[in-house]
Amino acid sequence: MKVAVLVTCINDSLFPGTGKAVFRLLGRLGVEADFPEAQTCCGQPMVNTGYLDEAVPVVRTFARAFAGYDCIVTPSGSCAGAARHQHGLVARRAGEPSLAEAGPKVYELSEFLVDVLGVTDVGAYFPHRVTYHPTCHSLRMLGVGDRPLRLLRAVRGLDLVELPAAEECCGFGGTFAVKNAETSTAMGADKARHVRGTGAEVLVAGDNSCLLHVGGLLSRQRSGVRVLHLADVLASTEEDA
Repeated sequence: MKVAVLVTCINDSLFPGTGKAVFRLLGRLGVEADFPEAQTCCGQPMVNTGYLDEAVPVVRTFARAFAGYDCIVTPSGSCAGAARHQHGLVARRAGEPSLAEAGPKVYELSEFLVDVLGVTDVGAYFPHRVTYHPTCHSLRMLGVGDRPLRLLRAVRGLDLVELPAAEECCGFGGTFAVKNAETSTAMGADKARHVRGTGAEVLVAGDNSCLLHVGGLLSRQRSGVRVLHLADVLASTEEDA
């Protein structure tokens, strides 16, 4: 099985440790994954804001970069959803069906671990009280369900506590946070309040974009709650403790 990792723009720019964590985790599970250096954006920002014509060359680059791979793993429900659902829109608009061929091969990290590799215990150790926020794209567009929770429950030392109103949006929503800043902040404040109420030390999610939003609010509130991507938790071992 030939596997590639789509690290995503936000991780490449702001959270490079998450991309490295994915490779450490996959390596520990015996998966030799590639990082195609030609990868750039999945095209989601353009499609979400209505610039489908501008997304065509970006999706072309995506298709070329990941051609020939059996599976594409990404630590982002948002980008996985874009590749699986939006690339078809762009391909039809461009009259190039081949642009959407890579989309169905894209798996969000928890999907790949549970559905493709068939594992829930990845040998992780993370002795902290954790709560989990299911991001909108992973929850609604991909339907990852309880896969991330099953992975977290198998982590040794981890105390998983339920997040109230977990399925409510955090308010980030990409450009929504820019165009509707006050609403976005109010939604994020609700999410942060629920997180603080759990008494968790760490908020975990499958998209660093959402963690950037909620984490910023938690930081400003001096809550003492850290935010970490699911990959960072699953890659942790006793040696890291």
